[in-house]
Amino acid sequence: MRIIVSTHQGNLYNEEVDYVVVHSATDGEYAIMSDHIPVISVMEEGYIKFVRGNEEYYVVLVSGILEFHDNTVVVLVQEAHIGQNKDSAKAHLEQIRKERMELNKKEAIDFTQKEKELHENIKKAGAGSL
Repeated sequence: MRIIVSTHQGNLYNEEVDYVVVHSATDGEYAIMSDHIPVISVMEEGYIKFVRGNEEYYVVLVSGILEFHDNTVVVLVQEAHIGQNKDSAKAHLEQIRKERMELNKKEAIDFTQKEKELHENIKKAGAGSL
């Protein structure tokens, strides 16, 4: 069976695997094997473990949809990170999210400063006054 994990930035993973274990805060934990019945699952937070031979990989994800049919698992997620264990994948995802939050905070402060400068320049120019 094939698993495809995609974010808005493109495919994170697209490979053949033996089976998949899904852990979702809303749906609990379940396995998907080859020729499994079709499944659709909404995932707020959770992880997917997929196994290929003796190798295990984990995708920790935030806000996604999982669909299985025709021996293909398609996972569309807002944010995800892959690792060889769920703790390292989760730690890396949390670090990325923390950095993104700090950048958003900085950009909001920069925007506020630019807005303040714009108001001052409009006032100095007398724009809007008759």
